[in-house]
Amino acid sequence: MKTALTIAGSDSSGGAGIQADIKTMLANGVYAMSAVTALTAQNTTGVADIMEVTPEFLGKQLDSIFTDIYPDAVKIGMVASAPLICVIADKLKEYKAENIVVDPVMVATSGSRLIGNEAIHTLKERLFPLAAVLTPNIPEAEVLAQMEIKKEEDMIRAAENINKNYGCAVLLKGGHQLNDANDLLCHDGSFRWFYGKRIENPNTHGTGCTLSSAIASNLAKGFCLDVAVERAKAYISGALEAMLDLGRGSGPMDHGFGLQGEFLR
Repeated sequence: MKTALTIAGSDSSGGAGIQADIKTMLANGVYAMSAVTALTAQNTTGVADIMEVTPEFLGKQLDSIFTDIYPDAVKIGMVASAPLICVIADKLKEYKAENIVVDPVMVATSGSRLIGNEAIHTLKERLFPLAAVLTPNIPEAEVLAQMEIKKEEDMIRAAENINKNYGCAVLLKGGHQLNDANDLLCHDGSFRWFYGKRIENPNTHGTGCTLSSAIASNLAKGFCLDVAVERAKAYISGALEAMLDLGRGSGPMDHGFGLQGEFLR
């Protein structure tokens, strides 16, 4: 069985973060492991509190994972401080990790900054060069490319800019009232659009976490990046189309929509 590691924050409501990642990896046929960067008290209506782990403890988690069950792919999500980012980068290099998917959780859909400038700088300098692919949303890509993105031509320029500056592939996620969930992959000097259909489901909590974890899962199984993205897009569409409706806010998706078997009954 192939294995994947998620390095991210815990979502106590189960819709995003570590919990969404593990569900996604299981549903995509790989064995999931986790290194927790922070605990959050949150639900579908918002985040009440965050408690970061220490860099030393995060390092111990990563040592424990890599020295026993070595991951075939790594997904990195919310990391809000420079010291934690440095520990992750050092450990990934020490253990020669491969198939690293970085979801640069920097800017909320509302446009609010989620991490400080020092952490953003450290992400760019230490973590991005190790990545196989980055998966920014439109607001995050605007920060990374230092330009406004108002149309699909801007997405192309921004993706090319990010690809050149950080030396890794970039999957620039559409949406955000710009297009109907069309994502742009830029790598090796080429561009490919992945066309999606807009699914009218208000429950989209954890979509970014889920997409990046599905990509990592498929890279772990040996698929090339283009196919890994294609399969991940199909998976997230299915999870949204299942129309799970939980909570009083923007609820989670049904990560297990495709699972079958006697224990589900």
